[in-house]
Amino acid sequence: MQIPLKITNPEPLQDRLQRPLRELRISVIDRCNFRCTYCMPADSLNGRGIFLPLVKLLTDHEIEDLIKTFVELGVRKIRITGGEPLVRPGLPGLVERLAAIPELEDIALTTNGVMLPRLAEDLAQAGLGRITVSLDTLDETVLDHMSGGKAHLGQILDGIAAAESAGFRQLKINTVVQRGINDHTIMDLLEYFRGSVHKVRLIEFMDVGNCNHWNRSVVVPSAEWIEAINAKWPIRPVNKRSAAETAQRYEYADGQGEIGFISSISKPFCGGCTRARITADGLFYTCLFSSKGTNLMPLIRHGEDPAELRERIISVWEKRDDRYSEERGLPGHDQEKVEMYRMGG
Repeated sequence: MQIPLKITNPEPLQDRLQRPLRELRISVIDRCNFRCTYCMPADSLNGRGIFLPLVKLLTDHEIEDLIKTFVELGVRKIRITGGEPLVRPGLPGLVERLAAIPELEDIALTTNGVMLPRLAEDLAQAGLGRITVSLDTLDETVLDHMSGGKAHLGQILDGIAAAESAGFRQLKINTVVQRGINDHTIMDLLEYFRGSVHKVRLIEFMDVGNCNHWNRSVVVPSAEWIEAINAKWPIRPVNKRSAAETAQRYEYADGQGEIGFISSISKPFCGGCTRARITADGLFYTCLFSSKGTNLMPLIRHGEDPAELRERIISVWEKRDDRYSEERGLPGHDQEKVEMYRMGG
């Protein structure tokens, strides 16, 4: 008989900087059908079999139990990531299990969109709340370069249309901007989605991982975009819903929609970060820019006392003092970091 979930930790779990644990990003697979230059560039793989064997992945049951433990500790929002999460077999079934956890307020998913025509309806019926689609440009030549020759614009747009048809009324469109790569195509992308309910979020190119050839000179600060967009279509700021929001939000003054700016390089937001991250093989990370994580798999798969897993999570979060983006460039902060495709950005 299944024991009803009980919230046993009335006081919010906080780290050393008094940031509560409220959100969890869980990678369900490290494989991806794209080779994006800022995440999993093809030239970094060198033909090596770097991906986890499927037996090493957390099972649906293990993910469900793990998320229930995080919910006990205060998590109310989860985001399913990859790799490309839709590559994981049976994902709608996993979503259905997670949607049955009553205390979860929001289940979101980030995808490159190409498998949505096959899966969007099943995901909607399973209880998925929101979808974010990664789309860096509408220029097919630029898209081909940025995706390692794997992306086709028509397939991504078909995926967006499929999500709309399945009932996902409002999507977020994530766009990683790189100077000299796709920055000259951004205004066209914004114009395409202007007037729709979808929200484009322009993301500064970040130094996540070690293989994406990050260079600050390629970063386009969000302030440049705010100025350029305002010159063409006047925009005005929108108040944040909470301190944990990562995006600076703006709306078009003529009512034609909203844009977000994620400015981890030029305007760090570590002070409001309430996110934990779990990889597909059960490693627990407390920062996107972490160099090491805590292996929870032994306690998840082989532990006999669920309280041990709970206490391990508490001990890690209570010691957390990560604020990498605020300390970027300081001595001792040039260590290798976990790759983005391991924990989904």
